[in-house]
Amino acid sequence: MERTLSIIKPDGVSRGLIGEVIKRFEANGIKIIAMKMVHLTLKDAQAFYAVHKERPFFNSLTDFMISGPIVPMILEGENVIEKNRTLMGATNFKEAAEGTIRRDFATDIEKNIVHGSDSPETAAAEMAFFFNHFEINQR
Repeated sequence: MERTLSIIKPDGVSRGLIGEVIKRFEANGIKIIAMKMVHLTLKDAQAFYAVHKERPFFNSLTDFMISGPIVPMILEGENVIEKNRTLMGATNFKEAAEGTIRRDFATDIEKNIVHGSDSPETAAAEMAFFFNHFEINQR
């Protein structure tokens, strides 16, 4: 079974979309094996998104990610990285397919409700950023 990290971003939490996002995961056979709500500090957000440090959107992205609580979770299932990325839709919600989380709920290219790891290597690092082995459950 493959694992990946998904985050419901501050806009998804503040708009009451946690349940809707989880419902979409579960309806598509994805298991949630770890989940919590946290409020990142600026230092945490900068560390998590360090790969984007040189990009022009880095400061606005990290400022947004500290604007309210987030819900990181570990998803598990067959081809879960690809499945999650398909459910999320394109980063630019205007280009996302109909019925995807971002197409249905995003209001901005940054305020696009969810984050998802893009590869097994990224997933491993991102899961370790938020969760220790005691917080990950077998289902």
